[in-house]
Amino acid sequence: MSEAGDVANESGDRAGHAGAGEEQPWPWSRLPFVLRGLRHRNYRLFFGGQFISLIGTWMQAVAQSWLVYRLTGSAVLLGFVGFAGQIPVFLLAPVGGSAADRYNRHRILLATQTTAMLLAFILAALTLTGRVQVWHVFALAASLGMVNAFDVPTRQAFAVDMVGREDLINAIALNSSMINGARMVGPAIAGVLVASVGEGWCFLVNAISYLAVIAGLLLMTVDAQARVPLPGSALASIVEGFRYVRHTRPIRTLLLLLGLVSLMGMPYAVLMPIFADRILHGGPRGLGLLMGASGFGALIGAVVLATKKGIRGLGQWIAFSAAGFGLGLILFSMSRNFLFSMVLLTPVGFSMMIEMAASNTLIQSLVRDELRGRVMAVYAMMFMGMAPFGSLLAGTLADHIGAPETVRLGGVMCMAGAVVFRWHLPALRQEARQMIVALQVAGGDPAEEITGQGSIVAPREPHG
Repeated sequence: MSEAGDVANESGDRAGHAGAGEEQPWPWSRLPFVLRGLRHRNYRLFFGGQFISLIGTWMQAVAQSWLVYRLTGSAVLLGFVGFAGQIPVFLLAPVGGSAADRYNRHRILLATQTTAMLLAFILAALTLTGRVQVWHVFALAASLGMVNAFDVPTRQAFAVDMVGREDLINAIALNSSMINGARMVGPAIAGVLVASVGEGWCFLVNAISYLAVIAGLLLMTVDAQARVPLPGSALASIVEGFRYVRHTRPIRTLLLLLGLVSLMGMPYAVLMPIFADRILHGGPRGLGLLMGASGFGALIGAVVLATKKGIRGLGQWIAFSAAGFGLGLILFSMSRNFLFSMVLLTPVGFSMMIEMAASNTLIQSLVRDELRGRVMAVYAMMFMGMAPFGSLLAGTLADHIGAPETVRLGGVMCMAGAVVFRWHLPALRQEARQMIVALQVAGGDPAEEITGQGSIVAPREPHG
């Protein structure tokens, strides 16, 4: 269903297209189907700037984990750093999602990206001057987590403002391709830099890379007005978002499976320094290569999703990808050969991306536009917010039973969740079909149709 599509009501459609920009003449209008989201100028600016910035982000992620491991040698502290960086998303994402539905998303993103850049500069300065301590890393990771609590739901909801409803599914898939292309390049560069000149230079490169996405945001042509005010207080709007998720079974089930995968499976990345050093004996370069292999698989998954013309069958994709992710983790945990471990991480990354991005696509295809920010905040809580608990759990378990056994247990739990999800899929498909019909009636959107045995078919490819 992932790094995810949209049906909105009529007012949401107007808001979505206000910032989308005009479709560009040839050659942009003749882009292949897989790249059709790039027809929109705003999205091209976002895509280019974000890709450069994300390379720096992945460089910092690898360098930060290696820095903590070098300073402490502790699996528990690796888990705690992951917890500190992501728990703010779990706690504050509902506030960020409410803000994304109430205020100008473009301005929120400018503020979050600028703040994240400043935090990266601080970490770079501390590391390059030799003054960095573990508590510095914890504090800055937690601060970045608070920024992400507003950035992630806003960025997810902002996609419809850039491309409109018509190309939203493709834009989400392209976002996933961008994230994982950067995930493939960033760790490999970080591995070389950490081994040769140290972690601080990775942090500095990341800080500078934020200038690209900030410049892209500033060059966009968007509606400067705030969003239509929501009735009631901010707290009431947050509660409304949770109530909607709770009472909408297809969305609730998708988020529960995503939360399980994030809790039990995703933390394998937190333990990667231990695999790279103690088990596979690859050092920091090996860490970069292992993370890059996973990113390569995720990139392939995102490209495959971008070629899909509709959302029909994505429920099956989610079930099988969650199971494949779990199986890949089990096999990886048993490997003691570096090259074979790299090979195994490619399908792990592929399956992870399909599960995450396909879930994003189906959720955004079902949610009303006025609730989009708040629902995507719950998505952020499940995807990123459960990860800190998983990181803490994985670090603690690895300290007692070992990293391979911890990753293997996570793989088993992911496979179990996939089986349960697949069991309930027929009923979920029927309910989702009814939701799409209701949204069509409310939004007056004739471009989307339902066919087959409860299958959902995405909007037809636009003319031109």
